[in-house]
Amino acid sequence: MAVKVYSGQLSGLRGNIIDIEIDLSQGLYSFSIVGLPDKAVEESKDRISAAIKNSGFVPPQKGRRRVIVSLAPADIRKEGPSFDLGIAIAYLLVSEQINLDFNNKFFLGELALDGEIRPTKGVLSLVKYAKEKGFKQFFVPKENTKEAALVKGVEIFSCEKLIDITNHFNKEREFVLRKSRHTKIDTEKLCEKNIFDFSDVKGQESAKRGLEIAAAGGHNILMTGPPGSGKTMLAKAFSGILPALSFEEVLEVTSIHSVAGVLKDNLVFSRPFRSPHHTSSYVALVGGGTYPKPGEITLSHRGVLFLDEFPEFERRVIEALRQPLEDGVINVSRAKGSSVFPARFILVCTMNPCPCGNLGSKTKPCLCSQSNIMRYERKISGPILDRIDLTLNVPQVDINKLSEDKHDTETSKDIRNRVMKARGVQKERFKKLNILINSEMEARHIRDMIVLSEQTKQILNQAAERMNFSGRTYHKIIKLARTIADLDNKDNVEEKHILEAIQYKSN
Repeated sequence: MAVKVYSGQLSGLRGNIIDIEIDLSQGLYSFSIVGLPDKAVEESKDRISAAIKNSGFVPPQKGRRRVIVSLAPADIRKEGPSFDLGIAIAYLLVSEQINLDFNNKFFLGELALDGEIRPTKGVLSLVKYAKEKGFKQFFVPKENTKEAALVKGVEIFSCEKLIDITNHFNKEREFVLRKSRHTKIDTEKLCEKNIFDFSDVKGQESAKRGLEIAAAGGHNILMTGPPGSGKTMLAKAFSGILPALSFEEVLEVTSIHSVAGVLKDNLVFSRPFRSPHHTSSYVALVGGGTYPKPGEITLSHRGVLFLDEFPEFERRVIEALRQPLEDGVINVSRAKGSSVFPARFILVCTMNPCPCGNLGSKTKPCLCSQSNIMRYERKISGPILDRIDLTLNVPQVDINKLSEDKHDTETSKDIRNRVMKARGVQKERFKKLNILINSEMEARHIRDMIVLSEQTKQILNQAAERMNFSGRTYHKIIKLARTIADLDNKDNVEEKHILEAIQYKSN
């Protein structure tokens, strides 16, 4: 007799339903798993046998029969320990030690030797996918319950030990697993308090204005200035003026972090702020591996990717930003598979004016030769600069301003309120489209939704001719001007909005 239960695994961010089929037959004892299992799945035989024995059941060794486990589809490589629970349940069923109706039931979890159920990766994505395929009941590790319970319309059972599940289905025992409540989120209260506040940054009013525009429209930023001028502090304070994640975005971001195995505290409530070091490898940022996994670019989805000392990053890492900055996704292809990962983030990067950082300083001499300065600037290619919406100059702050003890500086909360109001306008504007903010507009959206007066259009065209703007830059200026108009609470883009937008691209 053979039985079948259901589990799953992820390929990239895409789910796969895995059928766990098990058969017992007469003969010398053996326990084999087929269906392209990796080493972790192969080793599950010993974990499962010990867990079954220590949970009070008869393990496979004592049955003196051949045990064959098939993980289907057979052409998909099976990875990780998340099939342990499903295989154990299937064995107890086929050996008639428990009895249950396993239709529409889904099992995920790694087994410890004593029968405890350990957490696994990618639970949220798998539950969402399995729900679409008709599954209604999910048995998941206790640590993954809050994550899984984000999905509405399904029954989530929190499991601590294998014996809990078997007792749940054993009608002779008065033990029932409780269904977990749906995880509710008040997104308006989830703006995590940031370590840095804009009120802590002395001066730099022009840079603060540029960052406010970037936050309101989701635009990419490059800050240039000498060491110690406050670039890094501004970048870290930037996440504090972004609006809270919506419920749908919480689901999306939590799924990505769960798949990558970097999920903390079960859920991601605040917008991601990823700050990889400039020595980070290409794979660490882009993602990859034998079977592609998300990198820093994808982990910053719906948040901020902060690249400090931008020119010091490896050249191909910088160039890899072209596709995500343009399309909001990144394709990672390897010999054994390819995946498309979401990557819609705000890029915030910083650089010095020259290798020593003192070019243009009134107090310190620049020690760099002209060739070194040119080599440093050439590390950032034209196509990458073309994809950056705002270039902000962050000069050295006057010492007198640093010593001032003023308390009338705007806080991050004040700026965030204006940003949220501008994003509310954009949400209403794009309610019939599959976009959220101005930076996501394409050429056809600009043509249909932004009307420029003849005078405004003439100013833009003259600037484009004089500064030799590309078509991409031309459209970026219009989108930037639209965001400035939203902050100004204006229905139409006016001349002053276009002029300010041009200023940020001409720095």
